[in-house]
Amino acid sequence: METSKLYVGNLTYSVTEKQLEELFSQYGDVKSVRIIERKGFGFVEMGSAEEAEKAMAALNETEYEGRTMRIDEARPPRPRSDFNRRY
Repeated sequence: METSKLYVGNLTYSVTEKQLEELFSQYGDVKSVRIIERKGFGFVEMGSAEEAEKAMAALNETEYEGRTMRIDEARPPRPRSDFNRRY
């Protein structure tokens, strides 16, 4: 893993960025947290790839706020296609 940004999925909609920051800070320096509203997922950027790996190993497939989190290395966003855009 080269990046320090993690995808965090299967979150309850009530989870806050502050809660995720506190949870992930047990495994290293949290640079940023962004939850995508009403989608049940977000992104956590750790201070280093090593810290991100440690957090992912410890938290993936664990229960948080009643749901089993899915944690993976964040992938870059896919380019948007003009195909579905209306003019």
